[in-house]
Amino acid sequence: MRDAQLFIVDHETPSSPIDPYADEILADPWDAYEKLQDMGPAVWLEKYGMFALTRYDSVVRALKDATAFSSASGVMMNDPMNAILRGNTLCSDGSDHQRLRRITAKPLAPTVLNALKSEIYATAVNVADRLVEKKTFCAATELATVLPVEIVANAVGLPLQGRERMLVWAEQMYNCFGPLNDRARDAFPVLGEMMHYAATQAVRGKLKPGSWADGIIDAVERGEADQDVLPALMIDYLGPSLETTISAIGSGIWLFARNPEEWRKVRDDPSCIPSAVNEILRMETPLQGYSRLAARDYDMDGVTLPAGARAIIFFGAANRDKRRFPDPHRFDVMRNPMDQVAFGTGPHACIGLHLAKLEMVALFFALATRVKQFHIEEEVRNINNTLRGFKRLIVTVDADDS
Repeated sequence: MRDAQLFIVDHETPSSPIDPYADEILADPWDAYEKLQDMGPAVWLEKYGMFALTRYDSVVRALKDATAFSSASGVMMNDPMNAILRGNTLCSDGSDHQRLRRITAKPLAPTVLNALKSEIYATAVNVADRLVEKKTFCAATELATVLPVEIVANAVGLPLQGRERMLVWAEQMYNCFGPLNDRARDAFPVLGEMMHYAATQAVRGKLKPGSWADGIIDAVERGEADQDVLPALMIDYLGPSLETTISAIGSGIWLFARNPEEWRKVRDDPSCIPSAVNEILRMETPLQGYSRLAARDYDMDGVTLPAGARAIIFFGAANRDKRRFPDPHRFDVMRNPMDQVAFGTGPHACIGLHLAKLEMVALFFALATRVKQFHIEEEVRNINNTLRGFKRLIVTVDADDS
């Protein structure tokens, strides 16, 4: 396939100098996304030599049509990262993808997760009690991290040694998913640590028997996956299961602090918490986007994407598309946007979406009976090529004394 950056688009193809990976746009992307949406169903990004898909319909079409939009050449925006993760679940198509997905998705099926439900809810209650008593805390580091780290690290079954670096590794991995800017270049050495850890620790005897990682080794020994892709398959668990959920929980606290009337609705009727979780994911999509390679010339509502062109699929933009969601920038816990695409859709929909939602629902249930209101004392955005969330989010809570 041809290098997308060698393409010369004709004058009828919408094109833009907008850089979605500029610091100021990563911090507040909504105006840029809307401009790209208004330009057309697919827009040529002049800086990167790639197409941007930002409209909801364009994003869903690309995600559902894996024969036209391939993941096998990688879903990241740079060749080094695509080479590192070649052959894992994320970067595969067709029967290869189905085979790998069966391996990694098995412990994340809703029926299997039921066994973790009581532990997740008990952990949520413990962290809520502790932080409400503290009253002022960092929602990004003290609240949002607890459930994903405690639950996922134990379930994956990796040894204790190295776990303290998992959050750093996961965050920097997502910088490597974007263009080769300074953020990505600085992150690659950290990613190297993560890959070394996965390669050296994901071995029989170091893993907890019966754990998720142990199940991958079982699959390798049965011949269902190659030994050389074992570290990349481990990354399927370590990255998506941690930072995406952490970012979403922190963003939820931020949204409730800025919209206290919506928190009151949750407190008055906790049964709407699953709807609120969907709305949090729509409003503040934790993974803003991946890319695909056009496997053939493709007509996207009048815009031709030539075979070999790379298209960046912006989940976060799709979830704020006014063509799909009325008043898209308004946070409404009763909206229940079950069609939001924070976890993708189609054959590559996130295998961990049920776990992430379970953790979020459990935590907000625990907080709903303990916190009357959240007040933001300090907020610092995490400027990351792919993740949207907070580096620091200091909040003070008004405790429910009833």
